Amino acid sequence: MILSDIPFELDTRALFARLRLDPEDDYSKELLEVARAAEKLARPKAIYLEAFVEGRGEETVTVNGVTFTSRVLRANLSEVERVFPYIATCGPEMDRTPLPEGDVMAEFCRDTVKEMALAVARTHLIAHLKERYGVPRLAAMNPGSGDKQVWRIEQQQPLFSLFGDVEAQIGVRLTPSCLMHPNKTISGIFYAAEMDWITCRLCHREGCPGRRAPFDPELWREKMEATA
Repeated sequence: MILSDIPFELDTRALFARLRLDPEDDYSKELLEVARAAEKLARPKAIYLEAFVEGRGEETVTVNGVTFTSRVLRANLSEVERVFPYIATCGPEMDRTPLPEGDVMAEFCRDTVKEMALAVARTHLIAHLKERYGVPRLAAMNPGSGDKQVWRIEQQQPLFSLFGDVEAQIGVRLTPSCLMHPNKTISGIFYAAEMDWITCRLCHREGCPGRRAPFDPELWREKMEATA
């Protein structure tokens, strides 16, 4: 199912907090024009499937005929039958935002607005899934998140294959290196869980600006070493 009618309203206070700028500065007012232009073009979207686990191997899970390889995903879905593969995006339209030539900060401002639009798309999708399917709590895993051996980014390919022509449906394409365009796009598998899952706990990367939780060595041993 495609969710395309997702409202987005720019929170200027949050924007300038992320940019670490005084909104009253003259340059901030110029950046606000860029942000407003991006807001007008914003068309956040999401696509998802209600799917079912059809088989499990030692470190594989088969969903709707597509097999994924990840011992962590396999462990997290060990008692799960229904899952929701998804792709959420800020939408390709925002890349058409006009920018002053050579203004790196303006580009960063636009990307920040794109990131905010992506967050709105993901939040909207979660609310939709909870309401439609009566799921009180959802957790998610995402290819490429955490250390590479947790769930390799190359697993984007089988994930995208579940949806057919994703670019035609929501404007997202997968590059040969398995990155997604537009850049503010996220993909993964939602599943019902009693507790949130934060892959950051299985990531050794220091200084990551998007880190949501510290590395957890005990969880690493449980998920990565105990079954290796």
